Amino acid sequence: MTTTPTPPIELEGHAEHLAGTRTAISASTLSVLAEICRVTTASTNPQEVAELSRDWWPLALHWALQGEVGSLAAVVAHPNSTEEVSRILAVCHEASIPVTAAGGRSGVCGGSIPVHGGVVLDLSAMNSITAVDEISGVVTAQCGVFGPDLEAELRTHHGITVGHHPQSFDLATVGGWVACRGAGQYSTRYGKIEDMVVGLEVVLADGSVINTGGHAAGAVGPDLNHVFVGSEGTLGIITSVMLRTHPVSNYQGRASYSFPTLSDAFEACRLAIRHDATPAVLRLYDPIESARSHGGNGSETIVLVLDEGHPRIVDATLETVRECFTNCGATAMPEDRVAHWLEHRNDTTALQGLTKKGFVIDTMEVTVPWSKLNDVYDAVREASLSTPHAVSASAHLSHSYLDGACLYFSLASRPPRDTPLAEIDSTHRALWDAAQRAALGAGANLSHHHGVGLNRSRYMREALGSAFSSLQNIKDALDPHGIMNPGKLGFDDKFGSSGW
Repeated sequence: MTTTPTPPIELEGHAEHLAGTRTAISASTLSVLAEICRVTTASTNPQEVAELSRDWWPLALHWALQGEVGSLAAVVAHPNSTEEVSRILAVCHEASIPVTAAGGRSGVCGGSIPVHGGVVLDLSAMNSITAVDEISGVVTAQCGVFGPDLEAELRTHHGITVGHHPQSFDLATVGGWVACRGAGQYSTRYGKIEDMVVGLEVVLADGSVINTGGHAAGAVGPDLNHVFVGSEGTLGIITSVMLRTHPVSNYQGRASYSFPTLSDAFEACRLAIRHDATPAVLRLYDPIESARSHGGNGSETIVLVLDEGHPRIVDATLETVRECFTNCGATAMPEDRVAHWLEHRNDTTALQGLTKKGFVIDTMEVTVPWSKLNDVYDAVREASLSTPHAVSASAHLSHSYLDGACLYFSLASRPPRDTPLAEIDSTHRALWDAAQRAALGAGANLSHHHGVGLNRSRYMREALGSAFSSLQNIKDALDPHGIMNPGKLGFDDKFGSSGW
């Protein structure tokens, strides 16, 4: 099978919501692009271009219901090879035309919106698995391969798995995983995507093609893979990825626990991880989310545990978790709660339904040192609930590491019915400003796995401090004309205002 991008919500119209500057593409340049690969233009097929100019940013769902997209590309290019991507970028570099890469377009921060028009690179046709080294356990795939297609091939024909299962698994591509530095739901066992990357093929702004990494644990200067992992199309286009794999195991262990307080549950998870118990899934839900989705009584905190692999390792991991949890006051619960989570974990229908009812909903995930989890949780909830029309702020701990964990907040406001889109925008901005700055102020970072995109761009300099200038220097060196996904990651925008 070949998976294709999934629209986030119905869109009937192609009006532009953001009032940023736009870049014109001359007829001669368009002609050159059309000689390289198939193109779709806004002038001849605006509705298709509108669909290809958006992603799953929850705020933009409100715009779509009013027939609007953030911005409209002038042209969508559909390359089939690295060579075609190289030629397209060389043309755009020479003519100073902005380029926005898009794959599955499952991002939730507006990273795929072409804020200055220009060219959208639809990379979904580059969907081949080009090599599988079973002995070394390395797979090489083009950037447009979707998660289900990759895993089906690896599991069915090679008995291996990458182990990367984000909530957007059915919607996202390999290139998107890497470009946005994603995390799968099994990351406590397998790591984040940067832990899986062996090497990359990248096309730079001027069309040059480079290869980074390619070997296990090399020490040939700095690891250039990490220049591009998480760069969100602002430093180059990732066209091919080498990923580490693991043997498929049919053995699993599952458990579920209840804690009397959130703090007790935080401490139990910390102790388990610090004692080298790293189950694939260690998900803690605060009392609000425990009651909403996992059968909680309104005051308890529920933790779900799942591991897979060699039976001895799985059994030892779950026994260590049980010991640490029991010492922190946990009560064992029926493990069928894990099965319920597995069945519903990728369901996004609530987002669309609540958006249509007028709710402004978004999620914010940040990484927090173990020592500051309680402070960040309290600060973000208090700040979020103080914003106009706020109705809910809850969280779960979704990924754990030796030194900290990811707190994943779900935030909701409900403006009055028939609120104009401009006020929807301001409600969303107020909610985010309060939550994100409260998180930063209490000791969290900016993002764990959703990335930065357009929405979080305004916090980048604040989050990185004096280090941001070094990142800007890298951007200027690799992309001197500033054509690569402008308006994102807080970089200087040479095309003017993004409108956001």
